[in-house]
Amino acid sequence: MTQPVSSPQDAPHPPTEREPTPEFWRARRVLVTGGGGFLGSHVVERLQSLGAECFVPRRGQYDLTRQEDVARVMDDARPEMVMHLAAEVGGIGANREHPGRFFYANAMMGILLIEEARLRGVEKFVQVGTVCAYPKFTPVPFREEDFWIGYPEETNAPYGIAKKALHVQLTAYRQEYGFPGIYVLPTNLYGPRDNFDPASSHVLPALIRRLLEAKRAGSEELMIWGTGQASREFLYVDDCARALVLAAEHYDGADPVNIGIGTEIRIREVAQVIAEVVGWEGRFVYDTEKPDGQPRRCLDTTRALSLFGFRAHVGIREGLERTVEWYVAQGGGSGS
Repeated sequence: MTQPVSSPQDAPHPPTEREPTPEFWRARRVLVTGGGGFLGSHVVERLQSLGAECFVPRRGQYDLTRQEDVARVMDDARPEMVMHLAAEVGGIGANREHPGRFFYANAMMGILLIEEARLRGVEKFVQVGTVCAYPKFTPVPFREEDFWIGYPEETNAPYGIAKKALHVQLTAYRQEYGFPGIYVLPTNLYGPRDNFDPASSHVLPALIRRLLEAKRAGSEELMIWGTGQASREFLYVDDCARALVLAAEHYDGADPVNIGIGTEIRIREVAQVIAEVVGWEGRFVYDTEKPDGQPRRCLDTTRALSLFGFRAHVGIREGLERTVEWYVAQGGGSGS
């Protein structure tokens, strides 16, 4: 099912995994943009468990695409560290419908926050990038040194390039001002609290929702966009939160760093795993007129292990079982 790629686990003497240090985080003031969202809420929980003081700006109070609001959030939070997770993001359909909005919002939020953090002498800035920023035909597994070898896949290029530009900004600021900003590249995430809205969800929550609905309705067929042959790498959200905390504590370099699990799975294969988890026994039909997106996506995760001791722990079936359990507990798939 999955296709393993080279990973640090295969090395004769693999680097050692690390854990966050409570002494480092205790009473540290951290501004977590997007801290009320899917990934951000897991990051905030982990930081708080380590004793950090988290400030989570809400969209209704701060518009982070406006300089005056960014200045105000810095006044209110007085952060020693900024973890910028906020993003305007969606699946293939949302990316095709809102390319302008996604480019503008993601570029402006990051540019303004990085500049304001520089002016105020923030100790560390953690920028969360996106695997969508990699070129469409990056050799698999994706290695950080291939980040600039081509143009991203067209359907999500505006979002990916906006986030990619922030790596350029951080590199330039490190060079000119000595600004301590790092750039991490998570692969596709999934897990509890994901977005299950059919208008904007990514592939795994969309499939979970639709398969539970198909089971409830007694449907024997389910249509999926594309050929089902495209591959993706899926990282459980709590693993990603742990990676970001480790990177924030232990890494201070200009190079981007991949965060993933190091294996890929085809869409048709992961759809079958979800069908088994939810107990649906129908068949899939593929709409080959719809786009697949990037043909393959899988990261080389060697650098994250060697630089800050991160290795993923949760495999795809276990993670999907946890995610389905959470979604059903929230009333998902019940028809209510």
